[in-house]
Amino acid sequence: MSYVDEVLAKVKAKNASEPEFLQAVEEVLDSLRPVIDANEEKYRKEALLERICEPERQFKFRVPWVDDKGQVQVNTGYRVQFNSAIGPYKGGLRLHPSVNLGIIKFLGFEQIFKNSLTGLPIGGGKGGSDFDPKGKSDREVMAFCQSFMTELCKYIGADTDVPAGDIGTGAREIGYMFGQYKRIRGLYEGVLTGKGLTYGGSLVRTEATGYGLLYITEELMKDHGESMEGKTCVASGAGNVAIYAIQKAHQMGAKCVTCSDSTGWIYDPEGIDVELLKEIKEVKRERLTAYAEARPSAEYHEGRGVWQIKCDIALPCATQNELLIDDAKQLVANGCKAVCEGANMPTTIDATEYLQENGVWFIGGKAANAGGVATSALEMSQNSERLAWTFEEVDSKLKDIMVNIYHNIDDAAKRYGMEGNYVAGANIAGFEKVAEAMTAQGIV
Repeated sequence: MSYVDEVLAKVKAKNASEPEFLQAVEEVLDSLRPVIDANEEKYRKEALLERICEPERQFKFRVPWVDDKGQVQVNTGYRVQFNSAIGPYKGGLRLHPSVNLGIIKFLGFEQIFKNSLTGLPIGGGKGGSDFDPKGKSDREVMAFCQSFMTELCKYIGADTDVPAGDIGTGAREIGYMFGQYKRIRGLYEGVLTGKGLTYGGSLVRTEATGYGLLYITEELMKDHGESMEGKTCVASGAGNVAIYAIQKAHQMGAKCVTCSDSTGWIYDPEGIDVELLKEIKEVKRERLTAYAEARPSAEYHEGRGVWQIKCDIALPCATQNELLIDDAKQLVANGCKAVCEGANMPTTIDATEYLQENGVWFIGGKAANAGGVATSALEMSQNSERLAWTFEEVDSKLKDIMVNIYHNIDDAAKRYGMEGNYVAGANIAGFEKVAEAMTAQGIV
C-alpha cells in the first residue's frame, strides 16, 4: 500500500464522523501523489502526512448568552489551530447553524494550503460557532460575541492566531469581538482582521475575496488567449464574495446574470444591479425576493438552479458542496469555459472531475478565493507597522498576489506532468512550502 493510501485509511478511521474533513483530505492527498511518491521514504519516516492531517490543537467550548427576552441561550464555540509551520494561525470565524468540528477542521485544513499559496507568512486555522446571527438584534449579537471572545481570547494573539470574518461574521461581529478582546487582554493589537477602518481595518478587505477571484479568473482567461470583455458569468451566493465578484466582473466588461441565497436565486438577463443587491443584503438584510420586486428585469426562483443558466464562466461563491455532478453536466452542455471557486470546496469531487475531463478550466477555492486571507495578512502588516495604505496600494498588492498564485499553480502542475490541472497545481504549490518548513523545524 502506498504511503498516501496508508494515511488516508488512518484519517478515515480516526475521523469517520466528519465527511467534509475527509473529503478535503482525500482531495488534497490524491492530487499530491506524484510529490509524495517521489519522496515517499523520507515523508513516511517523518510521518509528514500524519502530522499535516492532524491539527496542532483544537478547542471546543460553551458560549452562554442572554437573549432579548431574558432567556439564557447556549451555543458551542470552536477554534482549530491546524498548522503554524509558516506563520501564526490565520483563518475565519464562521457563525452558522451548520457549524460543527468536522466543518471547522475541513476549513482549517484547506486554509493551510490556501495561506501558503499567498506567499505571505501565515499558517492555517479556522473557528466559529453554531450561533445564527440571522434574525438576532444587535444587542443579542453583541451578547453572543462578547461571551464567545471571553473564552477565545485565551488562545489567540497578533503573533499566535489571528482570526477573521467568514459566513455570518461581518464588520459588526468583528467589532464586538475586538472590543471584548481589548477589554479583557488590555492589548490594542492586530488580533482580528476585517476590522472597521476607524480602528485598524484595511481598505479593500470587504471586497478582497470577490476581487481576488476575478483577478485570478482574468489571468486564467488571458493565459488561454481569452478576455473577460463580453463574457457572461453566473454566480451563486449573495454575501461579500458574490457581491464584489459580480462588481469586479462588471468592471472588467463581463456581465454577471445570477446570484442566490439560502432560499432561492435571481436571474437578471440585464446583469445583476450591484448597488441594489448591496442595499438588500448588506443594509436591509432582506431575502432576494426583495431584489426581484425592485427590479422588473429580474426573475426570482425558489430553491437552487443558477447553474442551469447558459454562461462562459461560473463562479460558485456560496458554501461547500453546492455545485453537484448534474450541475457540472449542465454547465458543460451549455458551453461553460471556466469554473473558479469563490467559496471553500463548493464543487463536489465528482463534479470537479467531470468538469476537468470535459475541458473546463477549473481553479479550486484554495487558489481562487485566497484574496480574502491575503488581504487579511496585508491588514496584519499595516497593524504591525501602525500604517494605513490607500485603496489603490492594497488593491494593487492583491492583484499581484492573485496573478502570482495563478502562475505558481500553473507551473507546479506542469512540473509534475499535469498541465491544466489547477487543483493539483494549487495543492502541490501550497504543500511544498509547508512541507519544507515542517521538515526544517524538526518533529514538532
